[in-house]
Amino acid sequence: MHPAPSVIIFTTFSGLGFGLLFWLGIGAITPVGWMAFIWFTIAYLAAVGGLLASTFHLGRPERAIKAFKQWQTSWLSREGICAVATLLVMAVYGAGLVFFGTALPLLGWIGALGALATIFTTSMIYAQLKTVPRWRHWTTPVMFLTLSIGGGALLAGQVTEAVVLLVLAGALQIYAWVTGDTRLARSGTDMASATGLGHIGTVRAFEPPHTGTNYLMREFIHVVGRKHAATLRVIALVFGFVLPVVFLLLPFSHIWGAMAVVSHILGVLALRWLFFAQAEHVVGLYYGKR
Repeated sequence: MHPAPSVIIFTTFSGLGFGLLFWLGIGAITPVGWMAFIWFTIAYLAAVGGLLASTFHLGRPERAIKAFKQWQTSWLSREGICAVATLLVMAVYGAGLVFFGTALPLLGWIGALGALATIFTTSMIYAQLKTVPRWRHWTTPVMFLTLSIGGGALLAGQVTEAVVLLVLAGALQIYAWVTGDTRLARSGTDMASATGLGHIGTVRAFEPPHTGTNYLMREFIHVVGRKHAATLRVIALVFGFVLPVVFLLLPFSHIWGAMAVVSHILGVLALRWLFFAQAEHVVGLYYGKR
């Protein structure tokens, strides 16, 4: 799949934002006054900024509102509804902390569950796709949730929880890569099934379907060299998980904490790039690109 910058920014920062809203909602930290305003501003900038970035990948961004009408069949629509509902609930919860210094625990927990639902619906946009075997696996929603909650714990200063979740996310990511690399081959989909010509014998590409590129080739076919992918995986693991954990285990310092956050964000950006760039859409078989 084409790793569009808008979608990479969306999946990285919205996950962090809703992850932070989760920890705020369950009362892991209960700031009041200006401190509450700062915490919620950080969460909303990440969550809303990420959601807005995703609209730049739409062919007609002005029609984004119509996505809310398809909630019965579309995970994208469910994501939008969950996101808006969560942001509204957490806005009321945050207002209580900012203006009245009062926490409303029930409202906070509802918002926290809404944040988890938003992250899950985002992951299911990708995990539902039969045409991308690498994504159609339980590791996709689990990784989205673990990364978001772990990143949120990191932003919220929950050191112990962040270390545990980041180590778990790193291990899950390695497992997802190892099993994902063979998932297209094990799916049973090949050029014969892609072209529908398998019943007449062995199928091979004689020549390209056409001489120029088209929308399908631009959006759904992106080939990454093994050496480049391996290098990026190491970079993603080191920056996304190893360095943040090391920084968190050092004697407490705001500098180490800030470096852990920056390192984690850089690592997740690399992870998300690989998530899309290495997603082998089966349409590539028709063009002889797999």
